[in-house]
Amino acid sequence: MRLLVVEDDPELGRRLSDRLRAADFAVELATCRSEAEGWPDVGAMAAIILDLGLPDGDGIDLLRHWRNARVETPILILTARGSWQDKVEGLNAGADDFVVKPVRFEELQARLNALFRRQQGTRNNLLEIGDLSLDPIARTVEHAGVPLALSKQEFRLLHLFMRRAGQVMSQADILDDLYELDADRELNTVEVLVGRLRRKIGREHIVTLRGMGYRFEK
Repeated sequence: MRLLVVEDDPELGRRLSDRLRAADFAVELATCRSEAEGWPDVGAMAAIILDLGLPDGDGIDLLRHWRNARVETPILILTARGSWQDKVEGLNAGADDFVVKPVRFEELQARLNALFRRQQGTRNNLLEIGDLSLDPIARTVEHAGVPLALSKQEFRLLHLFMRRAGQVMSQADILDDLYELDADRELNTVEVLVGRLRRKIGREHIVTLRGMGYRFEK
């Protein structure tokens, strides 16, 4: 899943991005309001982590801008501001969660997972479709009750398919979710991954729509 981190502290932004990538997120980093406000396809991000103290404007104003523009991406505020007034203002402006620095990474990751569960309308982490079940926290997959060994990229692709089951996704859509914008990406990467995944879970789950992309059957 792709995340946009808006953080003006270069060292904190780098460390946070590294930890998130190690947790299998694809991470984009913006260091100021103007850069974040003009970010392409911000509405396609799985979530946004937003600092409030930006060098060229207030994060609350950026948050209001996104919500006024009908950006529905979950937004988690991560800031050194900790007063109840700041929390009320941030949540009323449209934030989905408010976390005060410093925070342990494990708590931040747990809060992100809670955002994703609410977005998916479920109270647990488990995704279940047909004979497949995937736990994104434990990073386990079972096929008809049998544990399935997947590579890192195969797991990320299956996670994406199961989150967006029933939706048509082009190869470009899939690449956008799996990789950062500046990563080396080739369309045939998707074809290779889909082929490997089909051999492990069965061809019937992933339907190819010629000229359009793929759809994961519910």
